Amino acid sequence: MVLKTDLSCEQLEERLAALHQVSLELVQDISIDSLLNRIARIACEQANAAYATIGIRTERGHLEQFISVWNDEGQVFSQPHPPINMNLINAIADASNPVRVMDIQTDLGLVAFPEQAPRIVSLLGVPIYQGGRNLGQIYLVDKITGDGFTQDDERVIETLAAYAAVAISNARSYDELHERDRTLTRRIQDLALLNNLASALASITELDDLLKTALNRVINYFDVEVGEIFLDQEGQNFLSRAIHLGDAVHSIWNQARFTLNESLIGRTARSGNPSIVGLPYRHDPFLRNQALVDAGLAQIACFPLTSRSEVLGVLSIALTRDDPLEDIDRQLLSSIASWVGTTIENVRLNIQGRRLAVLEERERIGMDLHDGVIQSIYAVGLTLEHARLLLEEEPAQVRTRIDQSIEDLNSTIRDLRAFIMDMRPRQLYEENLMDGLRRLVKEFQVNSLVETSLSGPSEGLENLPDPQAIALFHICQEALANVAKHANASKVEVSVWTTSDRVLMEVHDNGRGFDPEAVQLTLGHGISNMQTRARNVGGDLDITTVPGDGTTIMAWVPHTRDIDPMAME
Repeated sequence: MVLKTDLSCEQLEERLAALHQVSLELVQDISIDSLLNRIARIACEQANAAYATIGIRTERGHLEQFISVWNDEGQVFSQPHPPINMNLINAIADASNPVRVMDIQTDLGLVAFPEQAPRIVSLLGVPIYQGGRNLGQIYLVDKITGDGFTQDDERVIETLAAYAAVAISNARSYDELHERDRTLTRRIQDLALLNNLASALASITELDDLLKTALNRVINYFDVEVGEIFLDQEGQNFLSRAIHLGDAVHSIWNQARFTLNESLIGRTARSGNPSIVGLPYRHDPFLRNQALVDAGLAQIACFPLTSRSEVLGVLSIALTRDDPLEDIDRQLLSSIASWVGTTIENVRLNIQGRRLAVLEERERIGMDLHDGVIQSIYAVGLTLEHARLLLEEEPAQVRTRIDQSIEDLNSTIRDLRAFIMDMRPRQLYEENLMDGLRRLVKEFQVNSLVETSLSGPSEGLENLPDPQAIALFHICQEALANVAKHANASKVEVSVWTTSDRVLMEVHDNGRGFDPEAVQLTLGHGISNMQTRARNVGGDLDITTVPGDGTTIMAWVPHTRDIDPMAME
């Protein structure tokens, strides 16, 4: 084949210079679609071709993305699909050097335009290389002058391909950076959501508040129209709807309770894996398909609420978007569902703990009333019964019996006051330590009729952390309760003072004291509780007592320290 060169050296240099000027603009285009369209237009104009197509290779090397243009009397227009036979494109796709033929049908045995009558059609194919890597191919078809593409055309398009390689790499790099930035921004937003959700859920102790908060966050963040949460019923093999939010429909499902074998809800709980389906979904008779579709909803997603290896419920959401949830959305929703499941378990354990504490307190109060107050009242009843029998036989002793009964009733009243005082909530009501102790001492003196004094600094305790202050308050409460119930004291002194690194408190009574060896028999868990409270905040407690000579409780806490969370309870 004879190579045709129609241009002089000066003309070729001018043509390449013009191409250079136009190609410089390519590297400024960061949109891959716009860039490919521009390359195809430049190629079409520079080679005076009727058609130009650019094919771009994927990471695996397959030609996938095509941009095509056509030239109509000097005007270049874009079109969505390659105008030439795809078999022709595939035939020269892997060529490492330019391919230039006068007649496609004669030289390659292929028809350029299957829908047109056979005619002579020329071709110029130039690969786009960068660093030994084939990025794609420029295809020019049907030289408008009819005499085929020349060597000059080939040199010009090779130069364009070199510029195109740089521009395509830049555009791809920009796309990758943009995608990474988008992904990083999304990750930051997702982490912020998880952090805010964790902070919100950490302070919630009621199950209804927890579910409402979690579902609201999901609805707002993912632009969800409707959301529901189903929870397992402890000890029973079914899940019940616990909450519904969203106005698009009044419910996603046509019933509010499912076994583990019913609907997507039950199957999601049983498998522990998410379920996502498009609407209408005819394989679930419990799904309100028509109502959901009428409301503009396009898909349903169910995520298990897991805690450790156990499924506690299912989060069900309905969305209007037709496109499937992205992997990043699925991962985030799964993380949220797992977090909510763990929090549900914690709330349930907290509720169980409170119930257990109430039961234990009832048992303690019942035992104390039975062994103390009830027995005392029963003894008073026996004394009065005896006095009635003596009324006629020995009237002189009746007065003694009645006086004894009055004294016993007064003692019982003091016991009841002690019980009432011991059952009051043990809190510091937005007070500092000294204010709380003053209130505590005043209440104790009113209820017990025991002379009580408090001494301590007027300043210096404002910055004592709450855990340490509450621990000392609890210890004083327990100590005074023990005095009221066991010490038979007439005077109690509470003293508080500080050193450079500690706050100390002493509670001393002039009561009967006790045998430390028998402390568990007389005071139950009171002393153990006081020691635990002091040690939980980094302090300690010491008890000095002698039978018949009163009791002194000495407790101290540090000014600052990392605190065991249990110390606040």
